[in-house]
Amino acid sequence: MRTREQEVEPLINLSEITEVELLILKRMREFTIGEHASMFHGTGFDYVGLRDWQAGDRFEHIDWPQSSLNNFSPLIVREFEQPTTSSVIMAVDRSASTRCGAHGKSNDRQGLQIATLIARAIATVGMSAVFFQDSIGMIAFDDGFRQLGAVRPRIGKGQVIHCLDAYQHGVGLQDIRNVGSLGATLAGFSRKTAMIPVISDFLFDEAPDMLKELSQANNVHDVFIMIVDASFAFELPKVSAGWIEVYDVETGRTRMMSRRELARQSERVTAWQDDIARQAKDNDLDVIRLSIDQVKVDLALVEWVAERRLRRRK
Repeated sequence: MRTREQEVEPLINLSEITEVELLILKRMREFTIGEHASMFHGTGFDYVGLRDWQAGDRFEHIDWPQSSLNNFSPLIVREFEQPTTSSVIMAVDRSASTRCGAHGKSNDRQGLQIATLIARAIATVGMSAVFFQDSIGMIAFDDGFRQLGAVRPRIGKGQVIHCLDAYQHGVGLQDIRNVGSLGATLAGFSRKTAMIPVISDFLFDEAPDMLKELSQANNVHDVFIMIVDASFAFELPKVSAGWIEVYDVETGRTRMMSRRELARQSERVTAWQDDIARQAKDNDLDVIRLSIDQVKVDLALVEWVAERRLRRRK
């Protein structure tokens, strides 16, 4: 239990969650224009066609004008493609590298961490699931997948806040056993087919192997990759020294690095993430890139919503 003196600034606060919720509602309404909510016409988005009445059809779904052409024998029912609910299980990165960030002078980067972008992605994905009344769960992993914690899927906005609190502070996470591969672990956690967005900066050596395992899990689940741009966290200030001792937060090792190599860290991170995106596509995994640029994030959100609508209609 944290005392008041131990409280830390949240990665994303309630007002930001509300802003995300309003943005989701606006985007979703743009995509749901044309939904047939009338009880007479049924509910859904795409008109499928007419069919004969079957036992179990609701009385108000009968198309009486069409039925009259057949002298009501048989009755005709108008049918729309029905939206369905599913489980959304977010696999999120809680490794030490995600706590790296920038403390620049610009307001948009002041105190910004990689984990902040991941938390915003959790809120975005979670609120979109709430809109469709889907259950939301989460699996948090660290570097090397030594420790895995989970939040069981449930429905509602409160579940999104619970997932955010679990990600930020590690509270309410249920330990799950790593059975040897991430794909098998995901299959054991969710026996039903689920949508699994994997949200990470992928700044670890095991990332290529992880993509292969996720590709195998994609045969059962709907897995896609959300790469969080981490280059901003490595835009380090210029130093006068020729050589600098640097510390790896993941491995705990130190090494000497030249000034030129230090200045190119941001470029190396970008090149690494570009290569990860290419490998993910080679493994038949869809990729969404998330950056600190609000315009690009909005575009990525639109891509996410559009992709989700297509997947739900399969």
